[in-house]
Amino acid sequence: MAELEDSPNVMPKLINFLSSLLQRVAESNDLNRSIQPQKISVFHGLTRPTISVQSYLERIFKYANCSPSCYIVAYVYLDRFTQRQPALPINTFNVHRLLITSVMVSAKFMDDMYYNNAYYAKVGGISTTEMNFLEVDFLFGLGFHLNVTPSTFHSYCSYLQREMMMQPQLNISEEPSSYIGRSSKKLLHLCFNEDDQSSSHQQQQQLAV
Repeated sequence: MAELEDSPNVMPKLINFLSSLLQRVAESNDLNRSIQPQKISVFHGLTRPTISVQSYLERIFKYANCSPSCYIVAYVYLDRFTQRQPALPINTFNVHRLLITSVMVSAKFMDDMYYNNAYYAKVGGISTTEMNFLEVDFLFGLGFHLNVTPSTFHSYCSYLQREMMMQPQLNISEEPSSYIGRSSKKLLHLCFNEDDQSSSHQQQQQLAV
């Protein structure tokens, strides 16, 4: 992912892949709701947003003007959040709020210049008050674990790059069951174990979704 800063073609592909990945995770968790209890949180909307995950992330990308690395770090944050909060899996009721919050927190941590909460609230289609609540809950959900080491960043970049090369064209209109049935081990949200210091490389662990 060294091309993030240089190639204008990489980011649209990354945005498309991340949105498709998150949508499939959200839809698969919706299917598992009956057998896997899920808590209601501040990220949970009363109804599913009418805007798709892809359109929402494209809107964030268009108006947030944060560095390309922020989207990788936001993905790391979402992964950490789901690891630390297993009762709050990503689903179609919370994915949009988790997405706007993770990008905003990432921009604040990564970039020297960034927009304030009121601006991100407008981009995300929510109130500033709600944006503030989401940020606080997200930070506590992460245990304020915001630092991303170069090795962790590289691991996530390598995974995303590999998956983008293997799946050059993703049809996000397909039924989630068709994705899960044919490649559940590769297309669902992945975790990287950042605590194993004895290992020479990052270990991968599949999230239960």
